[in-house]
Amino acid sequence: MNGTELRVERDVDGVGRIVLDRPEAKNALTIGMRDGIIDAIREFRADPKVRAVLLTGEGDAFCAGMDLSASTVAQAGRPGFNPRTTSEALRAGVQTFIRELWELDKPTVAAVNGAAVGPGAHLALACDFVMVHPRSRFMWSFGKWGLVADAGGAYLLPRLVGLPKAKAMVMLGESATGAEAVDLGLAYKCVESADVLLSESVALARTLAAGPTRALGLSKRLLNSSFESDLSSSLELEGHFQSLATASPDLVEGMAAFREKRDAKFTGE
Repeated sequence: MNGTELRVERDVDGVGRIVLDRPEAKNALTIGMRDGIIDAIREFRADPKVRAVLLTGEGDAFCAGMDLSASTVAQAGRPGFNPRTTSEALRAGVQTFIRELWELDKPTVAAVNGAAVGPGAHLALACDFVMVHPRSRFMWSFGKWGLVADAGGAYLLPRLVGLPKAKAMVMLGESATGAEAVDLGLAYKCVESADVLLSESVALARTLAAGPTRALGLSKRLLNSSFESDLSSSLELEGHFQSLATASPDLVEGMAAFREKRDAKFTGE
């Protein structure tokens, strides 16, 4: 996919990049792009040199969702259509890249450079940090098309914006732009303009990549599981993860840097 509809790159500073590169179609996902995202995340997970991941789109849109020509739902009503193929396609496709991002044991940043629609919005929201500018816009059209919210939206949205607002987004198609997305909990930061979005997002990704990767990944897992855990289970898992963190050389380096009043030089090991 590199150089056609999806670019996968590795920076020397430990940041892996996934760039949706189909600007003429607002970066709507083809099957190849969808599968390429999944493959890239898995490659980054296995690559110790990649310590943070940045996801963005080329042009003036982040991602317009799935291209209808590549979607099984567009075949509904046609002779021979089997509704079961829809659930299978979701399981193998957009549900997989949401799960891979959500469970990736490395920090992730989404630079939402324009419209993010339906599954395209959820692709961004599955990342740890979502960066936007004033004209970035999250939109949902499931209700207008007679569809159920997919690509993990029914899981992600209530956790980010609360149940009433999540229902308004999915069932009424309410959108959110720029600073409003930050206020609602969809995004981490709204920068001043589209011109600086990528540079500030890269800077954030580099900061995360320079951190104690193993500890950050464990904290991410603990936070992401908090909605499904009771206090006792969460505290038990916390103790287990802290034990794992003490086995990392980064803890020794972090403690030494604190005592010596200098910046720590973490290796991510």
